[in-house]
Amino acid sequence: MFEKFFNPEAVAVVGASNNPVKIGYAIMRNLISSGYAGKIYPVNRNPGDILGIHSYQSLTDINRSVDLAVITVPAASVFDEVKECVSLKVPYVIIIPGGFSETGESGREVEKSIKNLIKGSHTRLIGPNTVGVYFPHTKLNTALTPPERVSFPVAGDIAFISQSGALGLLTMDSISEYGIGISAFVNIGNKIDVDENEFLEYFNQDARTKAIAIYLESMDNGRRFYELLRAINRVKPTVVLKSGRTEASAKAASLHTGALASNDRIVDGMLRQAGAARAYDEVELLDYSRVLAYSKPFAGERIAVVTTAGGVGVITSDYVSSRSHGIGLHMATLSEDTKAEIRKQIVSFGSAENPVDLTADGDIPSYEKVLGVLQKDRGVDAIIAYALPQTPKMNMEVVEVISRLSAADKPILVGVIGSKLGKELLVEFERARIPAFPSIERVVKSLKVLHERGIYLKSRGLL
Repeated sequence: MFEKFFNPEAVAVVGASNNPVKIGYAIMRNLISSGYAGKIYPVNRNPGDILGIHSYQSLTDINRSVDLAVITVPAASVFDEVKECVSLKVPYVIIIPGGFSETGESGREVEKSIKNLIKGSHTRLIGPNTVGVYFPHTKLNTALTPPERVSFPVAGDIAFISQSGALGLLTMDSISEYGIGISAFVNIGNKIDVDENEFLEYFNQDARTKAIAIYLESMDNGRRFYELLRAINRVKPTVVLKSGRTEASAKAASLHTGALASNDRIVDGMLRQAGAARAYDEVELLDYSRVLAYSKPFAGERIAVVTTAGGVGVITSDYVSSRSHGIGLHMATLSEDTKAEIRKQIVSFGSAENPVDLTADGDIPSYEKVLGVLQKDRGVDAIIAYALPQTPKMNMEVVEVISRLSAADKPILVGVIGSKLGKELLVEFERARIPAFPSIERVVKSLKVLHERGIYLKSRGLL
């Protein structure tokens, strides 16, 4: 199921254009620049080449099978183009333009007519009102924004399903700066046919996907969504960003994609029972997905912190142990043997208590030995390690050190604070699939999500 959608041998762009301000131009550009190796068929009523590729005046004129048709023409012409796709048995169609249910009753009627048109056919629809899809593993990019305006992530481990196209594109652009990768991006838009549930089923079976991130404004089949999440979370973590939590935002969602938002208390309870992590913005959505994709869950509550900056350790302690402005876990009490070993590695004015402070004098060998000692302490369940490149003896070797030590039983989450050097270090950690975050709050909140997953799995005998 969906194999020809995620890995099509031939893609047609209906409404392809040589005009740089047209969506059909941007999609053609992305297909070509992404390195997509399949056949590309531009379709335009005017004869001639488009971006150097021979174009056709209709899908019928192609006279060859097409696995995926991307429709970019105005909403008023979409019905006729879908009708042609159905007659040609095109298996998958992405409808890019808006102007449907999000505009009101007349738009909903058009959607119904399109839905009736494909009923019982060989054609499945994604959209309408979608920015397209991006699959880095197969180099398929049908996004409606040209590549010079948006950066697209490298191939990675996170599948990203989004009901909002703009949020999806902006999020991908942001994470690309840090080298964060995804296995796929799908914008479901108004989802008159294929919805989040079918893609959840697909990504659950996809070996390249280690975690699933979902942004939703509505759930048309909430019961099915819950059942899928409950089954999937036993083997593969999911993170859900569900908007429309308030009356005002629910109205905004309706104007955006024609969505009818659900009662948020019901949604919150459903996600909790299904074992899904809940995010409240796009940063949390990808932070939580990364930590769940890269790290081992843990069920204990005792956290050790290692830093080369004392203040960072103190603030982290507040976040770890506070229930009102933190995650309500506990700072681990280190054993006397652990503290004695740590004292051998740090300067006299450092701290062997938790949080462990190597001070700015801490170097890579001492950092590695301290982390190794904490991994062996039975009173520690998880570790937050700050890799702060501003200190003179800290360098990129810390990535290799933490990568080795992360193979042990206890998860290590990394905090990297700073700008220029910090960003370079975050990119290196990402390449090593080590969860690293550019703020104290983000690393601690991600730790909580990993702990909650551990509790969920343990309660079901899976950890």
